[in-house]
Amino acid sequence: VQVLVESGGGLVRAGGSLRVSCAASGILFRMYAVSWYRQAPGKQRELVASITSSGRTNYADSVKGRFTISRDNAKNTMTLQMNNLRPEDTAVYYCNANSVSASRDYWGQGTQVTVST
Repeated sequence: VQVLVESGGGLVRAGGSLRVSCAASGILFRMYAVSWYRQAPGKQRELVASITSSGRTNYADSVKGRFTISRDNAKNTMTLQMNNLRPEDTAVYYCNANSVSASRDYWGQGTQVTVST
């Protein structure tokens, strides 16, 4: 059973917006720090944004001011709102849920985001 399932990727022109979401099941979601990572072809997976169980957020410098991460613990979901997208944002986006106390780390299957010029 897939614990994390992403949705919402797609194709958009530069300057446009997309929202990707991640739905969790089977875990105590509110206790997990959740993050978005991305991996472009030929590149290493990189952290895009994260939000702790208490709601503290962190962003990669390349997306600050353009992307917003949020979570809804009542619905067991997290969202990455991406505005002013650039071609270099093109990648497969993965959601991650991590609990140090529970020694658990989960990944979604990934969703493709493509930004055209």
